[in-house]
Amino acid sequence: MVYVFLADGFEEVEALTPIDLMRRAEIEVRTVSIMNRREVVGAHQVPVVADELYGQSDYDGAELLLLPGGMPGTTNLGQHEPLCQILRSHNAKGGLLAAICAAPSVLGRLGLLEGKQATCYPGFEDALGNSHVDDYVVCSDNVITARGAGVSVDFAHAIISRLRGVQAADQVLASIQCR
Repeated sequence: MVYVFLADGFEEVEALTPIDLMRRAEIEVRTVSIMNRREVVGAHQVPVVADELYGQSDYDGAELLLLPGGMPGTTNLGQHEPLCQILRSHNAKGGLLAAICAAPSVLGRLGLLEGKQATCYPGFEDALGNSHVDDYVVCSDNVITARGAGVSVDFAHAIISRLRGVQAADQVLASIQCR
């Protein structure tokens, strides 16, 4: 199971593109609102109804935990201490984490990028420290990061490749006329 955590101000493309493409790859995905209500409003005022509220699932068995970027969505995610605790625990077990745009800064501030490489939206590099590399999508150990909305398809491809193999990821992209 993949869990995608949503907070008011999330970047719609960065959340919905990976969700859509993972579901096309037959990966089970659950969207999780951390807002104490299922409707979450994106950075561009697109309302999305999450599958569940934070705490309704046990995230211990997750294949992947995903953080979309956007502002103030990233700030909201980083200030949600129960989510931060789950991210720390998942990382400690070697669980797969993915974050895009500003959201890799949450992982960086939690110390989850130490000894790894990661990328982010320009302006958030300081939160990544020595982990920052200037690339569009970076896969390093158990972490997948991407720079921003414009590489959401590539981000999803990297996630699907990791979870189901490159062939499955290539098939999904071919099905949407991307490659």
